Amino acid sequence: MNLRNQVVLVTGGSRGLGAEMVKAFAREGAHVVINYYQSEAKAHDLQRKLGDNTIAIRADIRDHEEVKQLFLQAKERFGKPITTVVNNALVDFRFDPVTRKAADQIAWRDYHVQLEGAIRGALNTIQAGLDDMKEQQFGRIINIGTNLFQNPVVAYHDYTTSKAALLGFTRNMAQELGEFGVNVNMVSGGLLKVTDASAATSAEVFGLIEASTPRRKVTEPAEVADVAVFLASPWARAVTGQNLVVDGGLVKD
Repeated sequence: MNLRNQVVLVTGGSRGLGAEMVKAFAREGAHVVINYYQSEAKAHDLQRKLGDNTIAIRADIRDHEEVKQLFLQAKERFGKPITTVVNNALVDFRFDPVTRKAADQIAWRDYHVQLEGAIRGALNTIQAGLDDMKEQQFGRIINIGTNLFQNPVVAYHDYTTSKAALLGFTRNMAQELGEFGVNVNMVSGGLLKVTDASAATSAEVFGLIEASTPRRKVTEPAEVADVAVFLASPWARAVTGQNLVVDGGLVKD
């Protein structure tokens, strides 16, 4: 399906990487749902800037009923269902190497919070949209991962473990949903320079990444956003069950 005919949901789309992905899809002519939970002002400001092809809708991606209502509201607004989902929302986490919880401090509750955001959130969006995707015989699910579970520059235990689990989730969903025309992939960009979540990352950590990367630069949010657009486009129609690492060559998978 051409991008101009798609309704795209970006969870956590009001700021950081999410906002860059909203802009990238809007640039290509897609109808875009800007999902937010707490950042209402930023979401509506982004909607005003991008115009009538976007709508900002509040929903906690961990809440199945709220996600279902979001899908219904978007369908009513655009006259057609959401067929492309970017599972980007990040729940209660900042990339701060100073305040991170070390191995002797991390609690199961910390893991649970991140698993709820990554896995439960993605499950809710897939289930909310699956009937329409099957009817259309088309769907694109793009889960936002990280290269940190392959190269933990900083040991963010809870976040990184949840994203490793998200890869297993991605590949299982790809296996089951492929027959319905639904492609499921993951995009892993690592620490990006700079998003709200990575603003606390030290210059030392960014310097280490730069020195270890063939391009000698830290990947920017807009560069990851363009890859998400590619995976939703007709050019990626045969790509599913993949983890596409977008980090300038830091991690070789």
